[in-house]
Amino acid sequence: MRVTNSPASRKRRIRTIKAAKGFRLRRSKLYRYAADATDHGMQYAYRDRKNKKRTFRALWQTRINAAARAAGMTYSRFIEGLKAAQCTIDRKVLSDLAAQDTVAFAELIKLAQNSLQTKAAKA
Repeated sequence: MRVTNSPASRKRRIRTIKAAKGFRLRRSKLYRYAADATDHGMQYAYRDRKNKKRTFRALWQTRINAAARAAGMTYSRFIEGLKAAQCTIDRKVLSDLAAQDTVAFAELIKLAQNSLQTKAAKA
């Protein structure tokens, strides 16, 4: 007699069908198609977790650049000035300051400008 391990197989198939909830047509109803669809979905999710980080960093840089240019400085010079001043605020926080707290961002602009001037004086 052949042993099929039926309870575990059924549980695995039902788990796959439930994971495919919201998919269209047979991708949400039939195991064979649901398994393929969920595999593809998990690959996309893995890839896009990486892309999300990339996209948000680009957004933060754009916001910082816009605020820095409004204050008369470019993004690259601003970051260079912060590094020269040994300021270790990351881009996420800088972006939030640029959007929400313009007074604090203006102080950081001044800090960057002063450190760039002292850097130029040393060289």
